Amino acid sequence: MFVLEKAEGNREERYKHLLKQAESLLEGERDWVANLANAASLLYFTLEGVNWCGFYLLRGEELILGPFMGKPACARIPVGKGVCGTAAEKRKTQVVPDVFQFPGHIACDADSRSEIVVPMMLEDRLIGVLDIDSPVISRFDAVDQKYLEQFAEKVVLHVDWSSFK
Repeated sequence: MFVLEKAEGNREERYKHLLKQAESLLEGERDWVANLANAASLLYFTLEGVNWCGFYLLRGEELILGPFMGKPACARIPVGKGVCGTAAEKRKTQVVPDVFQFPGHIACDADSRSEIVVPMMLEDRLIGVLDIDSPVISRFDAVDQKYLEQFAEKVVLHVDWSSFK
């Protein structure tokens, strides 16, 4: 049985603990639904000051809503549109201090004020994005980016993507 442990220490120490918990949680499971659902839950209940954590998965030229924790969300996001679509198109993490200042922002939840979106890559192939929202302006920074990129990479490596349709 997995036990969610509260981490102590500074942000970097808490993120290192989160990565260890993710490894333990994902170990031995290869199904994309199970692992993304558990990963979203782990982030939602571990990170402070967030109101939405989840995944959008690439299908054709759209990102389709995957497992998440939070309020209901946009079901489809075109690649190149909004923060998620921009991260997918550029294949580069987007850290947005104030979503209302982001050109073309798609407001799925009016309570969200800042956002980080991490592309999920398998070698050179885009699988989707990890999306995390916060009701706090400037919630995310370079520390979050560093560790959430590692988190997304860990999730991708623990999934058998051949079963993803």
